[in-house]
Amino acid sequence: QVQLVESGGGLAQAGGSLRLSCAASGSIISINNMAWHRQVPGKKRELVALITPGGGTNYADSVKGRFTISRDNAKNTVYLQMNSLKPEDTAVYSCAAGVRTATGTDGYWGQGTQVTVSS
Repeated sequence: QVQLVESGGGLAQAGGSLRLSCAASGSIISINNMAWHRQVPGKKRELVALITPGGGTNYADSVKGRFTISRDNAKNTVYLQMNSLKPEDTAVYSCAAGVRTATGTDGYWGQGTQVTVSS
């Protein structure tokens, strides 16, 4: 069994910063892409940022230049550094990862962490 556990969400003022972490644990052989998504109630879930095992990254246009995704492969952890936060960044942020175990490769999701940005 694999679990993804996020931490680091909370309340920030516009222009401020927050750092999210997501640690994977369990019977992991390797982890493929890791990503952060966000969702606002009543809206579609949005891919915020993705990072490959080799460190290649991809960002939503709305966060380019403000957010940075990184990973520590030794710790099976992905991070999202969020700077210059805007009220429209308010959402539930969830991490996701493609994880290889002894039974195959599947996608896993964390439980989500709330980020609220006040103006």
